[in-house]
Amino acid sequence: MSGEDDFGYGPFASNPFYTQINRRLVALTRLLPGQCVVDLGAGTGAVTRLLAQAVSDASGAQVTAVEPSRSALETAQQDLGKFNGVTLNFVQANAECFSHLVPKPVGAVFFCNALHLVKEKESVVQEVYRSLQEGGTFSFNTSFFVGAEPPESLQFYKRAMMKALRHLHKNCGLSPDRNTRALARQPLSQDEYVSLLESNGFRIRKNDVVTVPMPLKGFEDISGYSLFIEGALPSIPLGLGKEALQLGVREAFAELGLETSPRNWLLVVAEKIAA
Repeated sequence: MSGEDDFGYGPFASNPFYTQINRRLVALTRLLPGQCVVDLGAGTGAVTRLLAQAVSDASGAQVTAVEPSRSALETAQQDLGKFNGVTLNFVQANAECFSHLVPKPVGAVFFCNALHLVKEKESVVQEVYRSLQEGGTFSFNTSFFVGAEPPESLQFYKRAMMKALRHLHKNCGLSPDRNTRALARQPLSQDEYVSLLESNGFRIRKNDVVTVPMPLKGFEDISGYSLFIEGALPSIPLGLGKEALQLGVREAFAELGLETSPRNWLLVVAEKIAA
């Protein structure tokens, strides 16, 4: 019987390119030892570890991992254990309602590759604002925004999806119900993210787009993540969706002779300004 862990984010988060793009965001933020930091959507703790490394070795350093999935949070707590020079806190909560559950005001909040999944994005931004001290930073990245797919990658995406849909129709007699596509899956543009932050009390400090060459394993891993499956193949059972999407990317990579396919990531660092 399939469970939550069969469709978790952990495999994707373990990819080296994922660590590199998050490490770049941490570097752009310029954290200081001793800061109190929140990791929203912490998952199994991949980014939490990077943040702990960045602020450790100074009195008062704290990193609070906020994650709605209890199993993911337990995995993070087990894997990270006790981290020298920093206090780790683990809080089960959604990003839309976390501010009253974490120590505040904090110096920085991170939300890595997950803001696009949230329906009420403005609520999250307002929660972040409430949790931050004046001058504190909100840093996020996303690989799901308008412009995330470079023109040279479109042939791969179209072929992979076509193959996934063909597999579902031929072998399962199923087609996704496009009418159930969630609003949260409608991507914002880079300018729309900037506008969202600026209209809610933030000043943009960094606003970069970075192209990442993703290997087949990265696409296979994200194709096994429940929220990705639900967005790409609405109404399809998770197990069948995972099988179809992974088959699609494997066959598309093979037919096109690819070793990697590029994906654009948006990296934003914003500073809280006085109300």
